[in-house]
Amino acid sequence: MNTGAFGIICLLSLLVAGCAPASLTSTPLPGVDPVTIVSIITHPPQPTDTPQPTAPASVTVTTTGKKTAAGSASQTAIPSLTQIPKATSTPTLGPDGWKKLPVIPLVSDRVVEIYLHGQELGNNPHAFSKIGDCGSTPAWFLGDFDRGPTYYNLGKYQSLVGVIQQFQGSFDRTSLAARSGFNASALFVPIWADRSYCGADEGPLACEYRVHKPVIAFIMLGANDVWHPQEFEPQMRNIIDYSIHLGVIPILSTKADDKEGTGIINETIARLALEYQVPLWNFWLAADPLANNGLQEDMVHLTWGRNLFDDPQAMSKAWPVRNLTALQALDAVWKKINSE
Repeated sequence: MNTGAFGIICLLSLLVAGCAPASLTSTPLPGVDPVTIVSIITHPPQPTDTPQPTAPASVTVTTTGKKTAAGSASQTAIPSLTQIPKATSTPTLGPDGWKKLPVIPLVSDRVVEIYLHGQELGNNPHAFSKIGDCGSTPAWFLGDFDRGPTYYNLGKYQSLVGVIQQFQGSFDRTSLAARSGFNASALFVPIWADRSYCGADEGPLACEYRVHKPVIAFIMLGANDVWHPQEFEPQMRNIIDYSIHLGVIPILSTKADDKEGTGIINETIARLALEYQVPLWNFWLAADPLANNGLQEDMVHLTWGRNLFDDPQAMSKAWPVRNLTALQALDAVWKKINSE
């Protein structure tokens, strides 16, 4: 198949892929004039025969230099990685063992070494990135925490004020590697990169890391990978390897849904986190006690509630639970890299 035909198929698949909760708005707390209203519109679940953007299981990732006035990009080599030690043996999980792993990651010393490598490369200690599908965009994920405290209430979690201040500017930023319909393979396909920022041969992941220079990245994939499960693990390895090469700490997230019916995607995510000694944010466990696992009727999209962490009604919905536990995961990693 030629590149043009491949691009058309990919474009159609992304247009079909829906990714939003019921028609709701993100609003400030009562009595406060709204500054930004984010409209979120529901789309039907993706049909099982919809093609998805794919790439070969093994890819060569390149990064590019700054764009020239003509819009081209100069090629630069990926920086060499310092030798970060890995475990001598790969930890194993028993049957469904990933379900018992904690929601908030236990952060290893390896994370500190990745961070220090990133500092040598000039990564921004105040920046994190979001990598994934539309559930990784600000309307769904963490955007309120750049809009000021009138948009959320931390309740008993006031200790999170520090991490919110540390990463101001990243919460409401739209990542160049977060887009409706994205699966793990799409992150390496240049056709999906934003040409306003990215080079002609640069995929969304390489572009996001070059432009934003984060020290941490939430990797939130899997919902759209059920259509090509054989590609998920090799592409996740590519994502993790590339992140570590650029000194970006990947926080791997499990997903609330089990669209594949076997839990194999979450098991793979957890196993890779243990193997690479990178943080696992086990969001599945946080969503599990919620009604319908925190899922809407389509069994994919999360139930919506405002970020009121002191409101039991709001916290019965998956949306604020996801944001709270993401902040806690970010805080755990941030405290680890600043404790050394």
